[in-house]
Amino acid sequence: MAADGITSVRWVKSSASSGIGNCVEVAALPGGDFAVRNSRFPGGPALVFTRDEMTAFVAGAGAGEFDHLHGADA
Repeated sequence: MAADGITSVRWVKSSASSGIGNCVEVAALPGGDFAVRNSRFPGGPALVFTRDEMTAFVAGAGAGEFDHLHGADA
């Protein structure tokens, strides 16, 4: 789905994001799903996840399950 086709939502990025545009943004969609986009390309693609999918991802990220993907545990 094109991110610029998702209207009337508020895109939010983490306060931990840097100010140079390398951020992901998340929006709550009507009906309970969530959209995720790259802030450098706000008109580019957006991935849409269900509430359960987003809950599982956030829990896994908080537990450090993805830290090895960017070398945080190296």
